[in-house]
Amino acid sequence: MNSSVASAGRSDHADAVADLVERYRAVPPGQRVRLGKPSSNLFRFGGSRPDVRLLDTSRLTSVIDVDPVARTADVQGMTTYEDLVDATLAHGLMPLVVPQLKTITLGGAVAGLGIESTSFRHGLPHESVLEMDLLTGSGDVVTARPDGEHADLYATFPNSYGTLGYTLRLRIELQPVAPFVRLTHHRFGTATEAAAAIERLCDLDGAGAGIDFVDGTVFAGGEQYVTVGRFVDEPMPGAQVSDYTGQQVFYRSLQQRPVDHLTTRDYIWRWDTDWFWCSRAFGVQNPLVRRVWPRRYRRSDVYRRLVALDQRHGITNRISDLTHSPRQEMVVQDVEIPVENLDRFLEVFHRDVGISPVWLCPIRLRGKREWPLYPMEAGRLYVNVGFWSTVDEVPGRPDAHNRLVEELVAELGGHKSLYSTVHYGEDEFWRRYNGDAYRAVKDRYDPAGRLPGLYSKVVG
Repeated sequence: MNSSVASAGRSDHADAVADLVERYRAVPPGQRVRLGKPSSNLFRFGGSRPDVRLLDTSRLTSVIDVDPVARTADVQGMTTYEDLVDATLAHGLMPLVVPQLKTITLGGAVAGLGIESTSFRHGLPHESVLEMDLLTGSGDVVTARPDGEHADLYATFPNSYGTLGYTLRLRIELQPVAPFVRLTHHRFGTATEAAAAIERLCDLDGAGAGIDFVDGTVFAGGEQYVTVGRFVDEPMPGAQVSDYTGQQVFYRSLQQRPVDHLTTRDYIWRWDTDWFWCSRAFGVQNPLVRRVWPRRYRRSDVYRRLVALDQRHGITNRISDLTHSPRQEMVVQDVEIPVENLDRFLEVFHRDVGISPVWLCPIRLRGKREWPLYPMEAGRLYVNVGFWSTVDEVPGRPDAHNRLVEELVAELGGHKSLYSTVHYGEDEFWRRYNGDAYRAVKDRYDPAGRLPGLYSKVVG
């Protein structure tokens, strides 16, 4: 990005920040606020609250500057990864971790965590944040870095879900890319074999040294694939470059093509076109429907809006009641399981929940630093297990399957992401998510409680 464009971007950003801070401080004391965003990737579908003031953030959605020499980007907090990736790929770079869905924002991924197939090497998105400007609950703008005056806020901001403040600007590290990604899909007959392969492939001093991406997909107890991706300058001789934004569906290709090639941009967004496999719920994977469903609407944010509409109006449950069929329990979760316990988790999950496919994504913290509000152990390899569907509701126990997952995760030494339904009691919640560390920072940066508390936001 040339200097004049970057200078204009910084000037516009400064004006946008000043405007937001002025509007925030003008909200009467005692009235809570939250940021107004055009889209969301949370799976909590509460209605709007009249006592909460929405703040427009439409001027905080841009990439301010990309420095291809330092391999960094300065980015506004509400910038989507779709726009961020477009800006960085123009320089042959990408963020170290790009969560799977286009409309996830950089600020959202840092405050609410994110993950993808580079996470076995680069950890979570907040681990590549060099500094961030935050609007705190008290109305101050502070710059938080790994050390210094606001290091406590830097450390506790990940997994705080906007309850400690809002990101205005983030400076992040970038990595170089090649034009294409070559994929190799390895099939395994048992979860034990798949877990062993993940552990071997994620050894950065061994088999993982030359690997750029690792994730997996479980279709059934006897059919799981571990996918290895490597940057390449060009496809292998005679190989075709696949396109899964049209009539073909990416996850089905795992069972059909042992080796595949995608452009780097298409690889980054390989899951978004069909929201992993969840577009099937809307019939979009049916070839007849797919031909007439506009390509611009084959996006995760479109499907999510349809789900939100259903949840708010209870459409599916009404149909179930009219047809005398079981009501459905939404089971939408991402959990981190130590790799050595992955086979046990999947065994119980297949037996007692039964959703398929299931996504696997290995992850380890990038360095020795640990993060207070999401207490993963440094140096330990985990596997994120993602499952997003509905199952028949247990009569009289509407959250039975979600509660079972929470209990199993606790038993196996794992952690549960907070973007969807949470059923922990308050004492248990704070034991799991370090209430002492959270309260100390909350008291310092939001003493009047202008922003909601973490427990009340994700559970209440």
